[in-house]
Amino acid sequence: MQEVVPVNSNTTATRLRDALGAGTTSTRLKAAMAAGTHPDPDLADALVARCAVEQDFFVRDMLTWALTRLPAAVTLPRLLAELRSERAQARSQALHTLSKIRDGSAWSAITRPLLRDADDEVARSAWRAAVVLAPEGERAELAAELATQLGRGDRNVRLSLSRALVALGEVIEPALRTALASRDPAVRAHARATEQLLRDPDAAFDPDVDEATRIVVLGPRE
Repeated sequence: MQEVVPVNSNTTATRLRDALGAGTTSTRLKAAMAAGTHPDPDLADALVARCAVEQDFFVRDMLTWALTRLPAAVTLPRLLAELRSERAQARSQALHTLSKIRDGSAWSAITRPLLRDADDEVARSAWRAAVVLAPEGERAELAAELATQLGRGDRNVRLSLSRALVALGEVIEPALRTALASRDPAVRAHARATEQLLRDPDAAFDPDVDEATRIVVLGPRE
């Protein structure tokens, strides 16, 4: 890991904290970049807090990078606390950052409620983090849990879930077989699309998932 060095002074740290909350996106982006370029544990709280509310994607990405530059001993307790936040973005960004830090000790914090979170962005972040952090012996059980979400959401959500499942490898096959026998046509179609991606990662995501969802809502075509 990059050597952690304090920023030049308390005044500098204060300026960076203030800049992270500035009204101008470019100012916040530069502040996050500076925090990552010169990692200072004293900025950890400010970085985590900003992740929970930052609306700009590029600034959020830079905030995550800045957090990965700090020691895990500094960031992990703060990120794990964010997983209990009532704010969906706080949970989502904490999960995203955990997936980038890749510290296996965070695995136990990726709970079933997070994997089934009602907010799609939180769930998607949880799926990605779980796949990265799951120990080898937990991957089959994780596959079964992720498979309970087949058929969920719009095309982007379903594609995220399929990619998470495929990243687990052939261990997902029993869960897919169960899903292929589901009475829900959307679940079956999503399972087929995932199976196709497992066999051919370059394949296009099967549009039959969308058709199956239409059938559930509108009924079969005449």
